[in-house]
Amino acid sequence: MAKTEKIVFYDIKPVLSYDATYTMIIGERSNGKTYSVQEIMLREYLEHGKQGAIIRRWEADFRGKNGQQTFDHLVCNADGENVVKKLSNGKYDRIRYFSRRWYLAKYDAELDRVVSSEEPFCFAFALTLTEHDKSTSYPNVTTILFDEFLTRDYYLPDEFVLFMNTISTIVRYRSDVRIFMLGNTVNRYCPYFSEMGLTGVLKQKRGTIEEYRYKSNEELTVAVEYCGEAKSKKVKHGSAKYFGFDNPKLRMITTGEWEIGMYPHLPMKYEKSDVRFMYYLIFGEDTLACEVICKNDVWFTFIHRWTTGIRNPDTDIVYHTDYDPRPNWKRKLTNPHNEVERFIAWFFANDKVYYVDNEVGDIVYNYLKWCVTDNRK
Repeated sequence: MAKTEKIVFYDIKPVLSYDATYTMIIGERSNGKTYSVQEIMLREYLEHGKQGAIIRRWEADFRGKNGQQTFDHLVCNADGENVVKKLSNGKYDRIRYFSRRWYLAKYDAELDRVVSSEEPFCFAFALTLTEHDKSTSYPNVTTILFDEFLTRDYYLPDEFVLFMNTISTIVRYRSDVRIFMLGNTVNRYCPYFSEMGLTGVLKQKRGTIEEYRYKSNEELTVAVEYCGEAKSKKVKHGSAKYFGFDNPKLRMITTGEWEIGMYPHLPMKYEKSDVRFMYYLIFGEDTLACEVICKNDVWFTFIHRWTTGIRNPDTDIVYHTDYDPRPNWKRKLTNPHNEVERFIAWFFANDKVYYVDNEVGDIVYNYLKWCVTDNRK
């Protein structure tokens, strides 16, 4: 009988050796990132009585079965093993969830009911509820997991500040807390990269770990790991045939590469004389040139990268997420205030925008999402 190849999941030990304040792990789905940190939480509680905290973006992430199933892989992992029972030497065999807390538990045959531990081993925190948690103390929490910090959907307004406030609520004045941030490669744009000064993440090679240090505080370190491809890949996914479409959105699942959407490219060749005017879009570290083109009475906007600096910074229209007092510098393309701005917005509202490549399309896609979610005027 043929032997089945053993599945080898993500190994967290190499990045743990950096002993970083923040450990950021980015990679493909279902490779064992979350499981690895959850097992650390469980061991810390069973061996040292230290608790954990899981942060998610939305309160709904913890409601009902979403909360109850969070630690399911510790009750039955990929090998069918009950890790809770094993590590607790049979004292517990399951995990129960209620009131935004997880408790270790076991079925008691004499009482004919499930008996939970007196105190939780882990707490739930939603960034949307940050204000509600400020008055509570968590002196025993030493491991924090922010799961799925990368999203293809919407980031909250000032999300990094909400995250920092949540960390402050848990940490208080201690220095013994480790923070893990885990994300699937669903979107190259992420405000955390710029807010945390992680300038090389998007250029980082798979299978590497980069360490960041800060002059303002030498004790603060961030270790960023871009996971390599999981071993036993074909066994892990059952078969690559299910994801074999020529679709870049699926590379995150099949290879761990950054997910990129598909956007319309230049529909026709044009001459320099066909460009009626140009405006700019600055988003994160990227500057884009947006050309309004009219050829054969066909109007459209073509967007491409721009690396030589804005030609006329005091007169050309520039869209930028930062505030700038110059009247030609705007923040939200979706909030026009004059005829020219309404003309620009018309192209986006009527799907008359084309991109030099899909990466540029993704930049604009994320900028437009930011326009919708940012609640500042």
